[in-house]
Amino acid sequence: MTYLDYNATAKVRPEAAAAVAHALEVGGNPSSVHGGGRAARAIVEDARAAVAALVGVVPGSVTFVSGGTEANALAIESAEAAKVERIIISAGEHDAVVENARQSGLPVEVMPIDADGVADLAWLAAELVKPGKAMVCLMLANNETGVIQPVSDAAVLVRAADGWLHVDAVQAAGKIAIDFTALGADTMALSSHKIGGPQGIGALVAGTRATLARRLHGGGQERGRRGGTENVPGIAGFGAAAAVAVKEIDALQAQAAWRDACAERVKAARAVVLGEGAARLPQTLCFAGEGFSSELQVMTLDLSGVMVSAGAACSSGKVKASRVVEAMGRADIASHAIRVSGGWATTEEDWIKCGDAWLQAWERFGARRREVA
Repeated sequence: MTYLDYNATAKVRPEAAAAVAHALEVGGNPSSVHGGGRAARAIVEDARAAVAALVGVVPGSVTFVSGGTEANALAIESAEAAKVERIIISAGEHDAVVENARQSGLPVEVMPIDADGVADLAWLAAELVKPGKAMVCLMLANNETGVIQPVSDAAVLVRAADGWLHVDAVQAAGKIAIDFTALGADTMALSSHKIGGPQGIGALVAGTRATLARRLHGGGQERGRRGGTENVPGIAGFGAAAAVAVKEIDALQAQAAWRDACAERVKAARAVVLGEGAARLPQTLCFAGEGFSSELQVMTLDLSGVMVSAGAACSSGKVKASRVVEAMGRADIASHAIRVSGGWATTEEDWIKCGDAWLQAWERFGARRREVA
């Protein structure tokens, strides 16, 4: 099988698996003062330093949580402590941001995105002039299209309005270089399993301007921000994956050429590539074959030995129309879009096989359905 669904979850790196196994052997509670506890604490803090280095911050800025969803939730739940009065989210945000914003009890406004999926900063500038301190949630790279957002430009606007900028960098980390300070973010969400670490562990990075709420009360772990004994094996795997990923960012850029070659092949069959007019992650391709449902494409490719997905993979296994594609003004093909995403173990041959399989599926199902329509 050819795995091209890294944006859903990356294959676990050998280094991460080894780190998890080692942490399990060490045992010990990182809050204990004896030798076993100190060994576990060293694992946690070494991993914290590795995750911090991935985004260019000091280790103390990193709070370990259960994953990207909790990281986004913790940032949004902290809005009250910062006296935020409203939340602005882009139309391309992940459900982890959308749903937590809706549950916050604060007014939520949606920033439009253009035909390439890029946030409308002119709209944001006009919105920030209005009364009421705002938290702005703008992801660094879209999980479906791979489109990279103008976060640093948005940060200038948010800072001028004395707002809070939260950045979901779950998809971007390990794929492009990230400098938290240069971006101007106040908080940033990260996830282990998107970079080749284990599932069930993530982090929230907080700058000096951010005051975080206590998400879980207990023994005061994670500097009082999240009670409960740390997931030492998960944290160890996260740290190991981060340490390798940061070294391989440049090598990953080679996939842009492989992706573009695949894109040209499907475009020749009249597929529509989404977000191609904007900067994108090098290993992400989102396209739609008009009249060829996303679900049928995913199933047909799977039977051909190629694993891809239809948009986000965090919707209980449901295949539905992409609201991101709809927000880009292409509601007509929102039910026909699929996402192909490579990662650390992907080869050029994998991308070629994907193109071959899709073109065969198009000839068998898509082109015929389009003619009938």
